[in-house]
Amino acid sequence: MAASSFLQYPHFTSKPRSSSHVKPTPHFLLIKASSSDNPSNATASSPTPATYKGCNIREEARRHSLTHPQPDNNFSAKYVPFNAGPTCSESYSLDEIVYRSQSGGLLDVQHDMSALKAFPGSYWRSLFDSRVGKTTWPYGSGVWSKKEWVLPEISSDDIVSAFEGNSNLFWAERFGKQFLNMNELWVKHCGISHTGSFKDLGMTVLVSQVNRLRKMNKPVVGVGCASTGDTSAALSAYCASAGIPSIVFLPANKISMAQLVQPIANGAFVLSIDTDFDGCMQLIREVTAELPIYLANSLNSLRLEGQKTAAIEILQQFDWEVPDWVIVPGGNLGNIYAFYKGFHMCKELGLVDRIPRLVCAQAANANPLYLYYKSGWKDFKPVKANSTFASAIQIGDPVSIDRAVYALQNSNGIVEEATEEELMDAMAQADSTGMFICPHTGVALTALIKLRDSGVIGPTDRTVVVVSFKDLWYWMVVERISHSLF
Repeated sequence: MAASSFLQYPHFTSKPRSSSHVKPTPHFLLIKASSSDNPSNATASSPTPATYKGCNIREEARRHSLTHPQPDNNFSAKYVPFNAGPTCSESYSLDEIVYRSQSGGLLDVQHDMSALKAFPGSYWRSLFDSRVGKTTWPYGSGVWSKKEWVLPEISSDDIVSAFEGNSNLFWAERFGKQFLNMNELWVKHCGISHTGSFKDLGMTVLVSQVNRLRKMNKPVVGVGCASTGDTSAALSAYCASAGIPSIVFLPANKISMAQLVQPIANGAFVLSIDTDFDGCMQLIREVTAELPIYLANSLNSLRLEGQKTAAIEILQQFDWEVPDWVIVPGGNLGNIYAFYKGFHMCKELGLVDRIPRLVCAQAANANPLYLYYKSGWKDFKPVKANSTFASAIQIGDPVSIDRAVYALQNSNGIVEEATEEELMDAMAQADSTGMFICPHTGVALTALIKLRDSGVIGPTDRTVVVVSFKDLWYWMVVERISHSLF
């Protein structure tokens, strides 16, 4: 793809154009687990494979929606200013190209909770559980199995999915018992995904919405991001699947070969910039403000709608019992808010009665949130991120700092840090018990070790450590061997 293909299009701006919200006609296939759980007594059943000979699953889902009347539940969502008060009237349709509020602050996706609350928590639990392990389009995806809570108004025909999510939650028995005297240590391996990272969960939502916008003839000719590796891999893969051009800005000589190969192989236009991630982020924000390129970084709140489904999956995998702690590595800090949002929605809609305490784990070489936390949330200052083995969280000026603080304050959360020596020691200990983890998980395990040693996390506390990035096979196999040999 030539660079000029992104530049020969009319000017457009990403600034807010209107505070009005026009609600499109809902398009969804609602699948009910039990008619008795439905307060409106609408009749529908769990999906069964249709017998449309010669159809693919997308065609099958389309025909099923035509032959099975859909109840009028009017689920919807819109953009609103993040953490806006009840008197705020500013809102935007999800079909608008807007990333910031009128004041310049972050946006959030707000769902029509009154419509969702018309169904009891038992209904949503049964519905989500009924879709796990199926191939019915698009519900075979761990993200789109919660479609009503993600993008309720998108047509299933516009969805771009690799059936991401539904990732492994495993019991780290030996590590927990041997090194921490814990019986309930679990690892949520979100890195077991299509491109090998947690970013797939958000990118399926964002690229699906871009696919919808392009069909609506909105001024979007491509999608762009700044990345430390994983975001670019996820973006390029989903864009390639949908036939949408992608462009990525990567910091020169700061990502692994494994992370570089994926966007190139997927046909993305890759720019290696002599700066760090924060510099790349500034550039992509300028580019997407002036050209018809859709911003794919987590500044765009659509990403978080997909990423929050990992929290719901954790609850499903524990049969809707809430763990005591969830520990998440933090760089640009969208993930910690996404987990909070997923857990909070489940509580607000009656699926569970509480949320877990959250821990955000940062590398000591890139720790602006940790320093802010230690100041008592009084003095946030971006830092110059230094080199760390946990390269995907080597970010000194995180976009989602306000979101992260909100999530931690509302979950009685904690921030911890890990030095390079500490994260490598944690990796070595985990490897010795068969876990074979990446440096980012080493950061999260270090946070766990510190909190366990101080007695904050108890021996019987059910604790989940989130592996949010790929295993980085290049790092593990090639670089580890070279380090051990030389």
